Amino acid sequence: MHANGPNVPPNGRSTDAADYQNVPRAVAVMPKAYAAGMVLDRHFHPRAQLLYATAGLMMASAEDGTWVVPEGHALWIPPRLPHAVATHGAVSMCSAYLDPAAVAGFPTGCRVIAVSRLLASALTALAEEPVLYAQDGRGGHLAALVLDEIGRAPATPLTLPLPRDARLRRVCLGIIADPASEDDLDAWADRAGASRRTLTRGFRAETGLSFGDWRARARVIRALALAAEGPPPRAVAAAVGYRSAQTLRLTVARVLGPA
Repeated sequence: MHANGPNVPPNGRSTDAADYQNVPRAVAVMPKAYAAGMVLDRHFHPRAQLLYATAGLMMASAEDGTWVVPEGHALWIPPRLPHAVATHGAVSMCSAYLDPAAVAGFPTGCRVIAVSRLLASALTALAEEPVLYAQDGRGGHLAALVLDEIGRAPATPLTLPLPRDARLRRVCLGIIADPASEDDLDAWADRAGASRRTLTRGFRAETGLSFGDWRARARVIRALALAAEGPPPRAVAAAVGYRSAQTLRLTVARVLGPA
C-alpha cells in the first residue's frame, strides 16, 4: 500500500485499485467517487471485484455483455476479466476486491445483483476498518459476511448479453449504437446477411431472449443511463425509440419487473 501520494486521501485509504490486489486478506474495500462522464478503458484486476454503486449509475461492458449498475446495485466481476466502465452522472461507489481463493465457487461471468441492506452495511463497516484488519476480529467477521451475502444475492435483469456469432453481434452492436432505430427484424437480418429464421433462432440460442425482448432490454438499459444525466423523460424516451415517457415506463416495468 502507498503510505502517501496522490492516490491516498486524508483518511489514509488508497483510491488506487492496484493497491488492493495483493492485500493478504480475503476482502479489501475501496470507496471512491467519480465525476460524470468518467470512462475507464478496458482493464482487469487479478482479484474478483464487486463494483457497488452507492450513488449514481455506471455502465460496464465486456466481451460477452453490457451491464447497467444503478444506485443500490453492484456488478460481480470475476478475476482477470477485461472490462470497461463509464459513469452517467456523478457516481459514488465502493469496490470490494476479493481473493480468488475465497470466491472459487462464485459465477464465472459478470452479473448485476441487488445489494441487500446487510451487504451494504457490511461493506460500509469494513471500509472503516484498517485495510489489514484483524482476521479473527470484527474485520474478519465483516469480510466473511460480505462474501456470504455476495454468494447468495440473486442476479437482476440489468444485463444485455452479447452473442458470439458475428452476424448476430453485428445486429446487437447496431442496436446499441442506435437504440431508436425503427428497423424491424427483416431489415436487421438483411443488414447482417442472415435470414430472419437464423436471426430468430440465434438470438434465442445465444442470449436466451427473443429479438424483440433483447432490443427492449437494450433500450431500457440505455434509457436508465440517459436518465441519470438529467434530461426530461420525454427526451429520454425519444432517444431510445419510444413516442412517450409513459410507453418507456411500461417497457421498463415489463423488462425489469416490479420495483
